Amino acid sequence: MVDTQHPLTLLLNSSGGDRDLCKIQYHFGEFGNYSLVVKTISTSNHTVSCDLIINEGPINSYLPILFAFLVYMGILALLIAGRLLMKIDPVRNWVYKKLNPRATDRMINSELGSPNTTDSINCDPAPLLWSSGSRQRLRSLDTFRGLSLVIMVFVNYGGGKYWFFKHESWNGLTVADLVFPWFVFIMGASIALALGSMLRWGSSKWKMFRKIIWRSVVLILLGIIVVNPNYCLGPLSWDNLRIPGVLQRLGFTYLVVAALELLFTRADSGTWEGRFPALQDILPYWPRWIFILVLETIWLCLTFLLPVPDCPRGYLGPGGIGDFGKYPNCTGGAAGYIDRLLLGENHMYQHPSSGVTYQSTIPYDPEGILGTINSIVLAFLGLQAGKITLFYKDQPKQIMSRFIIWGIVMGVISAILTKCSKEEGFIPINKNLWSISYVTTMSCFAFILLLLIYYLVDVKKWWSGAPFLYPGMNSILVYIGHQVFANYFPFKWKMQDSQSHAEHLIQNLTATTLWVIISYVLYRKRIFWKI
Repeated sequence: MVDTQHPLTLLLNSSGGDRDLCKIQYHFGEFGNYSLVVKTISTSNHTVSCDLIINEGPINSYLPILFAFLVYMGILALLIAGRLLMKIDPVRNWVYKKLNPRATDRMINSELGSPNTTDSINCDPAPLLWSSGSRQRLRSLDTFRGLSLVIMVFVNYGGGKYWFFKHESWNGLTVADLVFPWFVFIMGASIALALGSMLRWGSSKWKMFRKIIWRSVVLILLGIIVVNPNYCLGPLSWDNLRIPGVLQRLGFTYLVVAALELLFTRADSGTWEGRFPALQDILPYWPRWIFILVLETIWLCLTFLLPVPDCPRGYLGPGGIGDFGKYPNCTGGAAGYIDRLLLGENHMYQHPSSGVTYQSTIPYDPEGILGTINSIVLAFLGLQAGKITLFYKDQPKQIMSRFIIWGIVMGVISAILTKCSKEEGFIPINKNLWSISYVTTMSCFAFILLLLIYYLVDVKKWWSGAPFLYPGMNSILVYIGHQVFANYFPFKWKMQDSQSHAEHLIQNLTATTLWVIISYVLYRKRIFWKI
């Protein structure tokens, strides 16, 4: 059994190990059967030949993805055709006669405004548009949130067992590594819009702060419950309760960023009237920026200067057999050490992604303490995106140009930190560590993607945001629901061939689609779960 994700090198050494007899580099295909034939050409000088023979050709494992893509594109084409047909008066009148006119009108027009919002502020805040008289949501944020959530659900369900839908073992990026930071970014943008709106509507800061505390605590507790299931293991022991997790990180990040914004935000804050109007979405927030820069300095100092027993200072590697096995118990360097010291090994994630490739044996938590600092930085960058939409209200060209500038700046910083390399940079992109290069890269992608969605959904209105808008407006319910019911039918069933990409893909896409349908039904019934 060999790995098919990357090309492999087969090396045959002499019995004394003093020289290489032959060397073959080959990229094996899935479910192929191969033989390595070694023949002695000359016994006097120990010359051998090595030939790789294909006994059974590999399968094209990407055909199921292509077929699924075509199916979904066909469904989309039918829906678009239906919408176009409904614009024809005779067709629309016939449908109105057959169906309830009011319900049909709502369905056809796809009115995607927000439900009736309250003065609540939460982990999934209701982002309001700039006019104090308007209660319409900024739909691009909901759409972006929903897109991230749908990919996250699909990845968590297995992603068809494709390697690029699994988290990278250590340095680098896959599709699975994109969605969580995008969710954090959107949360920051939503905080900016929601807090400003609530203050303009007269909510007191003390009341809002109490709600921030409450919802952060609820998020953290929900996270602890969700990541510690005990379906068939009996009563869960407090001795091995995992403390960190996705919702826990979201809750703490939300607490810090929302409290920081609440502390310095004024209800009457308006356009900056200083000497540099081009920086009006930055200069008014210099106290927040100082706080964030201090936080990042703390991360850098702890990461590169903290002494870790039996490990080199500033180590960012995976441990195990990585780095030629020199530091087997140094997984994550300072980040892993701080978690083991403060949380204890039994309260961390026991099966990190580095374990498979690098055979690391000690626990490491990708949602640990030190990485939370950089998730706060990422949420703050999302907050800046929200501030841009506030300062440049009714000026979509200004908003989009600022998004482009921020995206370019973050991209340049990432290029410098990584040297445009996966392994050789000053600080490699690493989701397990939530390295600062990972944060700048993800924020670069987020600014550009938000720009595209904003242009299509809110500026040109060419796209309603469906179907991603629906889970985006019920994100906490969908996230917790997909975790709790992950092992129940119809989200999961026993497969005939557990090695088949096609069966896994069908199961995972079915489960993800069901959650989109559930969120759509809840949207139609105006049911929204807010914490």
